[in-house]
Amino acid sequence: MQVIDVWAQHPTARFLAEPFFDSLKKWTRQDFAAVPVELTRQLMQAGGVDKALITAWYGPQGALISNEDVLSVVQQYPEQFSGLASADLRDPVAAVRELRHYVTEHGFKGLRIVQWLWELPCTHPLYYPLYAACVELDVPVCLQVGLTGPLRSSESGRPLHIERIALDFPELKIVCGHIGYPWHAEMIAFATKFPNVYIDTSAYKPKRYPAELVAYMQAHGKHKVMFGTNYPMLTPEACLSELDALQLNDETRALFLAGNAQRVFKL
Repeated sequence: MQVIDVWAQHPTARFLAEPFFDSLKKWTRQDFAAVPVELTRQLMQAGGVDKALITAWYGPQGALISNEDVLSVVQQYPEQFSGLASADLRDPVAAVRELRHYVTEHGFKGLRIVQWLWELPCTHPLYYPLYAACVELDVPVCLQVGLTGPLRSSESGRPLHIERIALDFPELKIVCGHIGYPWHAEMIAFATKFPNVYIDTSAYKPKRYPAELVAYMQAHGKHKVMFGTNYPMLTPEACLSELDALQLNDETRALFLAGNAQRVFKL
């Protein structure tokens, strides 16, 4: 079966040096240093991932992974990687221009904003011009929901904020990464309520998926959940080796691993 990883990043030295990732290094028992592109490629291939959406990261401290960093990897290996743009929220006009440039000129597949970097919920006015641009460009916005692994506040990741933007932008495709735990029941409810709200499983191995999420995937939520790793925090092999524990039928498994991502991101 084809596999698409909807949340990964090829980390830069700037990204890896940020002190708020110290908690992740402790949890994963990995002291991240430099990660060559070739290693990222090898780990994706070894884990069975056919395509990874690699993301830029922008916060108040600037670009931790710039759109140009992402573009460089995508241009080297276009069959294996597609890009997700990010932008500086503090300059909405420039941010919209940046998003439009990378989507229309370089084929990026969506926008990623990591709310805890900004300590602003996704309902803040600075996000709204970018949402409107995503609707115009017909690309998803990818947000973080649930507990924040790094040592930053989780408040901005509460799924209740997703409801507000889904009401304000009914045409906006919203992909909510990291399941939403410990508020995953709310996240499932909003994915059920809104036709354009989706969940991705990045940052969690299958054995740690909440039972409610697995039941949702096995029933009416089979078109709403996508596979993600949050590489390099987790490798594809570590996640996919536990996939059988979910006991998904062939149709649901194919949708989860690739079909839903192909449809939503137009891959």
